[in-house]
Amino acid sequence: MSIQHLIPDEFIKFLLVLVFSLVIGLEQRRHHISENEELLFGTDRTFTFIGLLGYVLFIADPKSYLPFLTGFVIIGLLLAIQYFLKISQHNNYGLTSSILALLTYCLPIMVFTQPVWLLLAFVVVILILTELKDHFISLSKKASEEEFITLAKFIAFAGVILPLLPDQPISAQIPISPYNLWLAVVVVSGISYISYLLKKFVFPDSGIMLTGILGGLYSSTATTVIIARREKQGSAGAQAVSAIMTANGMMYLRILVLAFLFNRAIATTLAIPFLFLFVICIVLAKISGKKDDAISPSLAESMNTAGNKNPLELKTAIVFGILFVFFAIVTEYVTKTYGDTGVTSLAFIVGVTDIDPFLLNLLQHQGGITETTVALAIINATNSNNILKMIYALVLSSKNLNKSLIINFSILIFSGLAASLLFYLL
Repeated sequence: MSIQHLIPDEFIKFLLVLVFSLVIGLEQRRHHISENEELLFGTDRTFTFIGLLGYVLFIADPKSYLPFLTGFVIIGLLLAIQYFLKISQHNNYGLTSSILALLTYCLPIMVFTQPVWLLLAFVVVILILTELKDHFISLSKKASEEEFITLAKFIAFAGVILPLLPDQPISAQIPISPYNLWLAVVVVSGISYISYLLKKFVFPDSGIMLTGILGGLYSSTATTVIIARREKQGSAGAQAVSAIMTANGMMYLRILVLAFLFNRAIATTLAIPFLFLFVICIVLAKISGKKDDAISPSLAESMNTAGNKNPLELKTAIVFGILFVFFAIVTEYVTKTYGDTGVTSLAFIVGVTDIDPFLLNLLQHQGGITETTVALAIINATNSNNILKMIYALVLSSKNLNKSLIINFSILIFSGLAASLLFYLL
C-alpha cells in the first residue's frame, strides 16, 4: 500500500491549500521587502489566512458554493476599501496584491475540482508573473506598436483565417486546397516569427553561434547574404564563415521540423541524412571559428541585423502563396509527364529560388510520388540551394575568404550529393 493511501484525501487537500497560500504570501513579502509596509494589506500570514478561509467556506457547502461565493464578495469588498484608502492616503494605484489575494482565495476550488498538474501550473504561473514585473517593463520598452500589430496578424493568420478555409482541392489543375496552402504559410511564418522574436527580444546581442542558429531558423540564405555583405565592410574574417556555416546547418533542422509537422514518414526518412549534414555544418563552423577567436564589432553588428525583418508582412505571405501554387502546378505536370526522375531533377532547379514553397508542396502532395522520391527531391533542392549560397558568399564577401568558403561549401555540397546518390541507389 502506497503512503498516499495512508493519508486522508481531505488532509492532502488542506496541506496543498496551506502550502501554496503560504508560498504566494512569502513571494509577496520578498517582492515588497524594500517597500513601505503601510501600503500593503498583508503578506505571508495574511495570504495564508485568506487561502484557509476559502478552504473552510468551500467545504462548508461544496455543492452550491454559496458560503464560498459570499466570502469571495466580502473579501473583494474589503480589498476594494483598502485599495481606495491606499489611493487617497498614499497616491499608490498598484492593484497586483489585491488580485493575488483573490486568486489565493480561489485556490481551494482548484484543489478540489481540478487535476494536480493544473493546480501546480496555476501556482507556478502566479509566482512567475509576479516576479517578472521588471522584465515585462523592459520588454514593453523594447516593443513598438508594430510588434503588437504583428502579433495580431499571426493570431489572425493562424486562428481566424485558417479554420475558415475549405479543405478541398482548388481544381483538377491545382491539386491543393486553400486550407493546405494557408497552413503552409502559417507554419513557415510561425517558425520565422519565433526566430524573429528570440533575436529581437531575448538575444539582441547574441554571439556568433547563437546568431547562426537564429538566422538559420529565419532564413539561411538571407543570413548568408547579410553576413557576407557586412563582412566585406568590416573584414570580420573566419568568424563570418563560421556564422554562415552555422546558419546553413540550421536549415536542415528547420526542414526536418517542417517535415515532421506535415509528413512524418518522409521526416523519418530524412532524419539520418539531414542530421548528418547538420553535424557536418557545425563541425565546419567550429573549425572555421577557431582560426580567428576574436569577433569584430562590424560582424557583431551584421549578425545582430540578420533576421530582424518582420516575417509576417502581407507581401511576404502573398509571394509565398503564389510560389506555393506555382510549384504545385509545375510539380503535378512534371510528375504526370516525366515521373519520379522529373521531380528529382526539378528539385535541383528549384533550389536556386525560395525552396520552402516547393518543399512544403512536396510534403503535402497527395499520391503520384513515392516517399523516397520526395525525400530525394528535398535533398536535391537543399544541395542546389547550398550552391547558390556559396555563390552569394563568394561574390558578396571579401576575397580573402574565398578559399575558406569554397572548402567549407564544397565539403557540404559533396556530402549532400553523396546522400542523394545513396538514396538514388537504394
